[in-house]
Amino acid sequence: MKSRSIYTTILGGWVLVCMMMLTACTDSFEKWNIDPNAATEEDMNHDNLNTGAYLTQMQRGVFIVGENLGGRYQETQALEGDLFASYLATITTWGYTTYHNDHYALYSDWYDKPFNDAYTNVMQPWKSICEKTDEGSPARALATVIKVFGMHRVTDMYGPIPYKSFGASVQAVYDSQKDVYYQFFTELANAIEVLSGYADNNAAAYMGDYDNVYAGNISKWIKFANTLRLRLAMRISNVDEAKARQEAEAAISNKYGLMASADDDAALHQSSTLTFRHPLWEIGQSFHDERMSATMECYLKGYNDPRIKAYFLPTEAYGDYKGARNGMNRPNKDNYKDVTSAPNFSQGSDMQWMHAAEAYFLLAEAQLRWGLGEMTARQCYEAGITASFASAGASNAGSYYTDATSLPQTSFQDAYRKTSTDVSGMLSNLTIAWDENASDNEKMERIMIQKWLALYPDGQEAWSEMRRTGYPGWVRIQSMQTSEVSQNEMISRLKFPTTEYSNNSDNTKAAVTLLGGEDKAGTRLWWDVKR
Repeated sequence: MKSRSIYTTILGGWVLVCMMMLTACTDSFEKWNIDPNAATEEDMNHDNLNTGAYLTQMQRGVFIVGENLGGRYQETQALEGDLFASYLATITTWGYTTYHNDHYALYSDWYDKPFNDAYTNVMQPWKSICEKTDEGSPARALATVIKVFGMHRVTDMYGPIPYKSFGASVQAVYDSQKDVYYQFFTELANAIEVLSGYADNNAAAYMGDYDNVYAGNISKWIKFANTLRLRLAMRISNVDEAKARQEAEAAISNKYGLMASADDDAALHQSSTLTFRHPLWEIGQSFHDERMSATMECYLKGYNDPRIKAYFLPTEAYGDYKGARNGMNRPNKDNYKDVTSAPNFSQGSDMQWMHAAEAYFLLAEAQLRWGLGEMTARQCYEAGITASFASAGASNAGSYYTDATSLPQTSFQDAYRKTSTDVSGMLSNLTIAWDENASDNEKMERIMIQKWLALYPDGQEAWSEMRRTGYPGWVRIQSMQTSEVSQNEMISRLKFPTTEYSNNSDNTKAAVTLLGGEDKAGTRLWWDVKR
């Protein structure tokens, strides 16, 4: 990580929103400048210029991308969810902090960033689009789907967040996580209705010049929104089953359906109008800060999983695939960078958002819980693996999902020190092949193991699902340096930003009462009741 600059939150964003409405070019837009002297308001409405730049800004802000912004992505994703889900592990020691997120000792400069950047790069441009559109606008509906996608990640990191009253005042009031989720469902239902109305009558792309995900294909956006709705429904299934089932049924029964194949995968695509260096290339191959985790190695190698070649690079020293253990005590980067595997992304790789495989694993769980959908849980499970293989460019999915022998590795060897650790009691101990005679708990664990593998590289979503279900098992961090999380437990959340205590103190203190516990890393979120 090369940059430690502090991006101050502008929670509520009302002042900046007004500035963005009054001026044609701001620092936030970089090369998407709008010159009012060159385009009339009529021209801007006709070409969607008045909303297109904001939509593009939102898409670039969900997972932070841009020239030389690998450090920003690292602080908002790779040093939080990617570590906590045991996708990646740090192999370096930063001079400004001895212990940090990989030791569950949350570092404030890092845990401030996901919150602050989301309000600047997702909520503020969404508010600007709302100012320029009416409730029936497909542009507003698209922006709302992206907003929910971006902000559910934030509430799943922190818990209560300012949401429903965003923009009403600079000092923003927090909503409980339950209220935020209920608002998500309302917004997604309305957005899907508006987008369906457009798609029912129009085959042409909508705002394709500004949409770097689906190039204006509204039918695909509806599938994405339905899948997101199902994701959020299952997230609350252990704490609010009636609402979860209601929303799951609505998502599954929608006539446009869910994401179904790799062709439906959502990704921020690079193009002639949007270029960036993929942040996981920067973090892994330029910074050499993070590598494949020990947990990933144990599952991928134990299962002889061909996706390992798509997910990670062979080591420079030996050409094999090796992980690093999370929470190592002051590792030396030079000792580990050539003997552990970096994430397999090129500079020009697209930024992945959501795979269609997830829809099948969600359906498998919905079938297991409530008998929803037309496919059996087994069919959904195997279809999810097949879709994941297709997204990864791997072959022989059928041979993989019928493997009733392979198990995760039971031992992990440190690539530099050559010391071995017995991890058999930490990991899930299941084969891949579906077992119809297994208990529902075992079926659920099997689903979640493969879902965890298929969600890569989105560690934030994987971390949320591990907290929700308790699956799969993971290699415990080597050196926990906090009393806020119980020994051998998984970290539960990020603490509220220090900037919020400075700039929005009263509302932040009130948010702690909504949290239902202390503002610390071990306090569980509203939906986290199963583990």
